[in-house]
Amino acid sequence: MKVNVKDFSFGRGQPLVFIAGPCVIESHESCLKLAEKLKNIFQTRKTPFIFKASYDKANRTSVHSYRGPGVKEGLKILADVKRQLDVPVLSDVHETEDVSFAEETLDVIQIPAFLCRQTDLILTAAKSGKPVNIKKGQFLAPWDMKSVVEKIRSTGNEQILLTERGASFGYNNLVSDMRSLVIMREMGYPVIYDATHSVQLPGGQGNVSGGERKMIVPLARAAVATGCDGLFLEVHETPETALSDAATMLPLQDLPRLIEQVLEIHRIVPC
Repeated sequence: MKVNVKDFSFGRGQPLVFIAGPCVIESHESCLKLAEKLKNIFQTRKTPFIFKASYDKANRTSVHSYRGPGVKEGLKILADVKRQLDVPVLSDVHETEDVSFAEETLDVIQIPAFLCRQTDLILTAAKSGKPVNIKKGQFLAPWDMKSVVEKIRSTGNEQILLTERGASFGYNNLVSDMRSLVIMREMGYPVIYDATHSVQLPGGQGNVSGGERKMIVPLARAAVATGCDGLFLEVHETPETALSDAATMLPLQDLPRLIEQVLEIHRIVPC
């Protein structure tokens, strides 16, 4: 099954697709600035790209943590990115009532990992007819995603993307099982590897999550070598100043080299 977004597709035999952007929308200016830089990086390499940014991080560790501008203001910013730069956009949806707003702007609606079993949210997102990217919960086995897929398919929507973002491994730790990519891909839909959330240490710094940024590149390479249809990467110009997921975002300056490495792997690995 191919999943179509703008003028490219996810799926077997298709180019490797990148979903990239900051964890959360920090401001209108920073969002547009980063989106333009990302577009130039991917356009130079003739590589399909979807801009990602969350308008609301509803699952922050602390109640005091920055969540984003909210659904209405956030979607206006993403609409500007889409219109001014002519790039497709993706964001998380946390509430069923947000879907009607989100579907007017988003090219791909994403269901966060913690909400991957929320039936009403999944059905509402699927009924939009837009491609739906479901992140596999840290608490699920890859074969458990079959039931999630069936929820989306029950609406007649076959535009389904499945994303692996690590599995809980004891307290404050995640581990990536590359078998998950193979197992979920056998369900007949494209799979994506989230190389930045997979290196997260949830709540590992007490009131914020930690992470092992140095593991992003090797795990991304491993995922593409295993066989995936896309990479999800949270990217920031200065991760240490980021308002969310500062420990796990890839520095923008490191992105070009990573792209070149994984594209070469994708070229030689049968897909």
